[in-house]
Amino acid sequence: MNIIIPMAGMGKRLRPHTLTTPKPLVRLVGKPIVEHLVDEIISQAEGKVENIGFIIGDFGAEVEKDLLAIAEKAGSKGSIFYQKEALGTAHAILCAQELLDGPVIVAFADTLFRADFKLDPEIDGALWVEKVADPSAFGVVELNDAGHITSFVEKPETFVSDLAMIGIYYFKKGEELREEMQFLIDNSIMNGGEYQLPDALRSMVEKGNKFIPGTVKEWLDCGNYKATVHTNSQWLDYKASEDLIDASVKLTNATIIPPCYIGKDVEIVNSIVGPNVSLDGGNRINSSVIQSSIIGAHTKIENSVIKNSMVGNHSSIKQEIKEISVGDYNDL
Repeated sequence: MNIIIPMAGMGKRLRPHTLTTPKPLVRLVGKPIVEHLVDEIISQAEGKVENIGFIIGDFGAEVEKDLLAIAEKAGSKGSIFYQKEALGTAHAILCAQELLDGPVIVAFADTLFRADFKLDPEIDGALWVEKVADPSAFGVVELNDAGHITSFVEKPETFVSDLAMIGIYYFKKGEELREEMQFLIDNSIMNGGEYQLPDALRSMVEKGNKFIPGTVKEWLDCGNYKATVHTNSQWLDYKASEDLIDASVKLTNATIIPPCYIGKDVEIVNSIVGPNVSLDGGNRINSSVIQSSIIGAHTKIENSVIKNSMVGNHSSIKQEIKEISVGDYNDL
């Protein structure tokens, strides 16, 4: 089995954090978002994942190195593919066309999820969905009485279904998906000026492919900083049974309220940290209270009360701020 992860977007809604770091490499609970995504898929998928393809923009050599290291750590071969123009989801996936051979999972790196990957060998594919209150903001699927997906509707103006596609797909024969997406491009079949994956899926269903909706236990957005902070809290709860506090952490008259992730060489003095806080390595926290927040590496926080916030790397906060979102190298 192969995994393809399209992640070439600019992550504008998560700025300023994505000004220096591509959104899928923004860290929470001690790892980049995309690494949590890879770990979750591999932990649930049946069979060995041979290849992981990352579809990126011009992110630079250091990011590419980090992505290949994530694949290697997962026991797979990593490959980098480039989407040089934002021409839609089908165009993005097709950039990794050499991995569209045999069983493949496509997972867009915008969200984290917990899902059941035990698949019926008789089906041709699965699309993981979640019931949503406002289907008009999503692409949704319709089902027949047998539970098979019959149609795909992008942002319906009138109600047809509340089962939203969340960006995770399984295909038994990746080569069939490749052919359908190539057909869209060869014949300039576009929707909203882009080559869209649902158009390829619709053609596959019309040709007899049986797709079923996958079961999602939890679907967590990382689109903007408030959503990412909420996802951090939920993921900490999910990982609470693991040892998330590094042995090198130094506490002086300090209290940690779990669940929290605290990285290497963090010093906490006269402070309360938690619950639901991720502190990356090298931080110095003094005379402060931090709750429900993500704090990047090598950051100093003094005499502050911070809640529901996201602070970048190499920053310094020396004033009481209730809620904040700042990127790297800020001094407040």
